[in-house]
Amino acid sequence: MTLRMLHPCGWLAPCTLAIWLSITPGWAADDAQEAWAALLQGGHVALIRHGNAPPGSGGDPPGFRIDDCTTQRNLDARGREQARALGEAFRTRGVRVDRILSSPWCRCLETAHLMAVGPVAQSWALVPDREPTAPVRLRELQALVCAWRGPGTLVLVTHGFTVQALLGLVPHQGETVVLKPGPGSGAAAELVGRIAAPP
Repeated sequence: MTLRMLHPCGWLAPCTLAIWLSITPGWAADDAQEAWAALLQGGHVALIRHGNAPPGSGGDPPGFRIDDCTTQRNLDARGREQARALGEAFRTRGVRVDRILSSPWCRCLETAHLMAVGPVAQSWALVPDREPTAPVRLRELQALVCAWRGPGTLVLVTHGFTVQALLGLVPHQGETVVLKPGPGSGAAAELVGRIAAPP
């Protein structure tokens, strides 16, 4: 099942998408196969929320520092296993990863590295905007997704709030959301499906 999204480069307003998802019973259960099939075709974007990092919601502790992982929320044993299992699923299914970008936060970087599907680069476009009224990073993320043509998959490891700003939904930790960029510059993108986090 696919959904066409409209916005500056083809994105639907988040609130509209959230309403659509809430009235589509069984959608998440039906679309994992479509999502994997799309990744095998290439030219798609896999938007991944980092693995399990207790307490599982909200941000980091007060006084955290981006250059010091000990001050941040980090993956626990389950989160690390989710990342390894997701990478193994990509390899087992034969998904070609051409590029992998991660938020600079340690839980995202560790997820990306443990997936072991390619060299990891950092991007601030995958960090939530501090000011929702000035969504600079969101626009950068939209441009990243819209510009992707493959031939393989673009993997983006990010945060729940980043995905919420982009799509109007908050994936579970370790969950993957698959997007298909439109055929031309500024064309609509399609939300192809969601892949549940590894158990």
